[in-house]
Amino acid sequence: MGMLQTMRWFGPHDPVSLMDIRQAGCSGVVTALHQIPVGEVWTVAEIEKRKQLIEADNDRYSPLHWAVVESLPVHEDIKKGRASRAHYIASYKESLHNLAAGGITTVCYNFMPVLDWSRTNLNYEMPDGSLALRFVWEDFAVFDLCILKRPGAEIDYEPEVIQSARATFSRMSPEQIAVLTNTVLLGLPGSEEAFTLSTFQGLLDEYAPIGDRELRDNLYYFIREVAPVAESVGINLCIHPDDPPRPLLGLPRVVSTEADLAQLMAASDVTANGITFCTGSLGIRPDNDLPGIIRRFGNRIHFIHLRTTKREENPRNFHEADHLAGDVDMYAVIKEIVLEQNRRAQTGVGVTTIPMRPDHGHQMLDDLHKKTYPGYSAIGRLRGLAELRGLELGISRSLEEKS
Repeated sequence: MGMLQTMRWFGPHDPVSLMDIRQAGCSGVVTALHQIPVGEVWTVAEIEKRKQLIEADNDRYSPLHWAVVESLPVHEDIKKGRASRAHYIASYKESLHNLAAGGITTVCYNFMPVLDWSRTNLNYEMPDGSLALRFVWEDFAVFDLCILKRPGAEIDYEPEVIQSARATFSRMSPEQIAVLTNTVLLGLPGSEEAFTLSTFQGLLDEYAPIGDRELRDNLYYFIREVAPVAESVGINLCIHPDDPPRPLLGLPRVVSTEADLAQLMAASDVTANGITFCTGSLGIRPDNDLPGIIRRFGNRIHFIHLRTTKREENPRNFHEADHLAGDVDMYAVIKEIVLEQNRRAQTGVGVTTIPMRPDHGHQMLDDLHKKTYPGYSAIGRLRGLAELRGLELGISRSLEEKS
């Protein structure tokens, strides 16, 4: 018994193939139907088509199966609480029914307004020459204040950050400005298309009347509607934390801390209302006690992302570190996961092999010469998975010997 080892796959155009994932030692595939516009129903036919693609070579090789949907996206009108949310929630419920009919039991989603994860550098060079993802607060301020020129943005930054950002912008070349703009405006994972400045401010303006309280209310309304449906069809929903876990661009973010998770779990007290436990996102904040969150919410953790970030001298800056380095105590985290799986096995309650994927990875070795989705090159994730696999095995064996 151990975590179900998976990797994210962005579909037929992903440069990392299903055979690559199989040879990494995974039996599960984490994927989504990115070709379907947000808010439309995922039909049984499209779900089956993806399943058949994943399972096509199972008669010849080690079998793969579609273990987790990441993500079934939530339409922006639901996040904004508009009247049209009733239509989109009904479509979401229908998609859950169709996924359950296809044998899918774990569905990840997020509730971040407008943008998904945000970074300012997709090619940050590490000491070993590999490339990592990085977020620099001042660079984000450069984008917000000097490129986007968001009205009222100055209120979100300290005077010294504003001064430094404007000075930095004055020295930037057009090429540097374009790279930063495209990096911040990168669309959803799996998409190679970014937002444009001409449309982005308009999207932000639509959130003007929505503060922290309103976004929370809209999230809790959504989960109260969909979690009972998910429970009834045998699907575990699991929300992904905000990345980074703090407000950006004047937008509230409400899934950043343990307190946020506690409020969400209480909003719909059914097991299907669960958590994607992302150590990278939650670990950016030093006030998040990751092992403690597992102890307190273990039965609601349905999916695990294992990666670590490293806070820099300015703690609002961070980069993706090696999986066993950084600010996440990966030993303590995996030990608590192993104990949670053991508890489930002993009580017979819950999935005893929680699906896990090595989240992100450095671009390294031969992948430095390839075009890959940021954070999702093959070799860096393979390295991370191998390290995590070994750590879990060592912890499991140690606990067995003590018992």
